[in-house]
Amino acid sequence: MRKTWIIARRELASFFDGPMAYILLVVLLGSWGFFTWWYGAWYPDVFMRKQADLSAFFQTAYWTLFLFIPALTMRTLAEERRSGTLDLLLTKDVSDGQVVGGKFLACLLLIVFALAFTLPYYFAIASMGSMDHGAVWCGYFGLLCMSAGYVAIGIYASSLSRNQIEAFLVGMLVIVVFHVLAMVLSSNFTGPLGVFFQFLSTAEHFDSMSRGVVDSRDLVYFASVIVFALVLAERNLAKRMFDRS
Repeated sequence: MRKTWIIARRELASFFDGPMAYILLVVLLGSWGFFTWWYGAWYPDVFMRKQADLSAFFQTAYWTLFLFIPALTMRTLAEERRSGTLDLLLTKDVSDGQVVGGKFLACLLLIVFALAFTLPYYFAIASMGSMDHGAVWCGYFGLLCMSAGYVAIGIYASSLSRNQIEAFLVGMLVIVVFHVLAMVLSSNFTGPLGVFFQFLSTAEHFDSMSRGVVDSRDLVYFASVIVFALVLAERNLAKRMFDRS
């Protein structure tokens, strides 16, 4: 765990050494604030809803994180493979799983950092009226679970290529399956197939959690996506080292 944390700190520092972290934070916080408080054309903002909740923020974050996570994760392994620093890292006493875990933890911590900046939304809206605090914290938890799943998918995509753009496109394509396609298919099929696509849809699980309901099926879903994607990423690294031997 110590080595995983060291890799995570190194990766997190690299985000802030360049413009990536600052661009991500500015764009995310700007869009979250704009659509939560001022612009309610596609979803009612706080003042249009006239309710003390964070539904506008959760819906905005649900769609913006879906778009920006592949951009955040595309360089995690692809850039290291292109520059050769991954080979150098793996020659040290570090396992493939520790490298993948460190990259995953760093990306997730950056998203946690961004979400922490929205806590003033929570306190401001709570002061306006009676708020269901449990539903709000479940909504935050749902965003973290969704983000963790998409970060794992993005890291898997980054393990497939040396090219960041290819990693971004592959990651986005896989995430679209969970974020959009499964939701569309679930509404067009009935029976076991419809139930399968409904379970595969991120919206089904996130919407439940954002309403304040944390079901074991939601936790199993997100945990399965995270573990499966990270295991595939680890195997890709191991396969690459085997092919070079």
